[in-house]
Formats: sequence, structure tokens, C-alpha cells
Amino acid sequence: MKHPKTLRDAILYYSDPNYALAYMVKLRWPDGVVRCPKCNRDDVVFLHNQRKWQCKSVHPTRQFSAKVGTIFEDSPIPLEKWLIVVWMLSNCRNGISSYEVARAIGVTQKSAWFMLHRIRLGLQSKDGGTLGGHGSSVEIDETFIGGKARNMHRDRRERMSRVGKVASKTAVMGILERGGKVKTAVLGSKRDKKQMHEIIQDSVFPGTWIMTDEFVNYDGLANSYTHQVVNHLERYVNGNVHTQGIENFWSLLKRGLGGTYVAVEPFHLFRYVDEQAFRFNNRKDVFGQKLTDSERFDIAMSQVIGKRLTFAELTGKAGETTPF
Repeated sequence: MKHPKTLRDAILYYSDPNYALAYMVKLRWPDGVVRCPKCNRDDVVFLHNQRKWQCKSVHPTRQFSAKVGTIFEDSPIPLEKWLIVVWMLSNCRNGISSYEVARAIGVTQKSAWFMLHRIRLGLQSKDGGTLGGHGSSVEIDETFIGGKARNMHRDRRERMSRVGKVASKTAVMGILERGGKVKTAVLGSKRDKKQMHEIIQDSVFPGTWIMTDEFVNYDGLANSYTHQVVNHLERYVNGNVHTQGIENFWSLLKRGLGGTYVAVEPFHLFRYVDEQAFRFNNRKDVFGQKLTDSERFDIAMSQVIGKRLTFAELTGKAGETTPF
């Protein structure tokens, strides 16, 4: 069977446990030699009935599967279901809800919710690289994410009215290189100038042309960058100076948050932002050619190794913090 190109192809292809396992083995061990993740020994035996390998060394974890050392580790859900959900999330423009996943693959909504967050960890880029450089332009902007008052419980709506509309929402900062990629950071309820400048310095090469609106927190960027400002009270575009690109990203993000996910807790927000950033950053290859769904899926799968998210970490019981 040919490598899948569409969702229908992917469902037919990866529904075969042998194809799903073969894909994962090739991903985990590109040289074709399966090695024990504990001792790196290649003298292992495949246990067909359990679809696991057994290392001939004597240690507590001598039996292992292709899921070990990935976001799929310790999951009772078959690999063939995992791969289909990775395909769906990495390619659905507005994301996919846990209820839809639960219906599609026959798991509980709670399991689907956990699956999607583990996949979002896989989509999260460890290092998005530094943006900008000589001759490049970068747009920077922030947006506020939060529920609409009319959809809230009365008690929460009253609390929101006391602290103010903006203070009750979560600020997200975006840095977009024109013709390139976007990097994001969840700031929290306050937009701290020092924090914002540190993020910019870590994300953008000195000397880059930076476009922002007139927000006072961007004052001082001219010390390290060529900083140009567009005053949104007067106009949204001033020649080549505008933030239309990053604002387009915000519209894509909010379409998914408002239409697909509906209710997103602030402490999980960065995961949803990372999800949208992955799809945005993987629309085209380095030559500007549009990526296929299959290619985007392969990129997503290339990032699942070496990452782990437990339910305790996801629910905050293990003290996980939001990465900035």
C-alpha cells in the first residue's frame, strides 16, 4: 500500500497495526536496528503476540515497545489510533475537539483530551530559531484571549466586571518574520515591559527591522533594532510599516479557539497557541513550496521523540509551569 496522502488514505493505512508499527520503527530507529532504550543493546527479540521487544540484558525494563521515549509512552491506546489523531490535529486548519476525536476513534472524551494535549507537546518546537537578520522585517504584536461575558457563569461574569475586561483575559505575544515563521509567548494577565523585551531579544537578531503598534512597552527597541511604529488610531498601514501578518495569525488562532475549542483554561492556553503555530509554520517548505498533509504529518511525528507528558503534569498536580 502506498504512503497515505489524504485523511482517508491515512485511516486505511495506519489502521493496519503492521503498517503503524513499521512506520514507528523507521522513525525511532532510522538505521533499521532496534535497540533497547535502557542499555542501547541491539541484541533484542521481537515478541509477536505482545508487539514488543525483549532485551537480552537483565534489567527491570527489558521489555519495551516502539512507544517508549515518545509522547505515546505508557498509553493503552493502540499506536494505529494515535497516528490517525496526529494526522488530524496537524492538518485540520482550526484544530479538532476532544469530543470529535472520541467519536472518531472510539475512546472516552477524557482520553481524547489527554491524547490531544500530548500531541500538542509534540507539535511544540523546542527551538524555533532566531528570527530576522539583515534585510528581514519582523512584526510584533499582542492579543488578548478570554471568554465572552455572555457565555460565562454569573459568578465569573461578576468577577470579570470587577477586575476589568482586559485584566480578566490572557495576553499572548507574537513575533512574525515576514515570509517566514512565527514565535509566540503567553504573557499572562499583564504585559510586563521587561518580560516582553527579554522575549524579543531572545527571538530576534539585533539590527532587524521591527514593526509594532504604538504600545508603550515597545519603547526602547530602537537601541538594538530598527524600530518602526504604525499608529492604529490614525491608520493600520503606513507604506511597508504594518502588523497585518501577525494580525492574520491572531485571526487564525481565535477562529480555532472560538469555533473548535470554545472553552480554554488560561493554564492550557500555551498548548493551543503552540498547535496553531505549528500548522502556520509548516504551510510551506524552505523553498516556498506548499507542504502536503503527508509531509506535515511526518514533521509532526519527527517531534514526538524524547517528550513525555503525564496526566499529573497536564492537570497541574506535578507542578508543571507554562514555558515562556
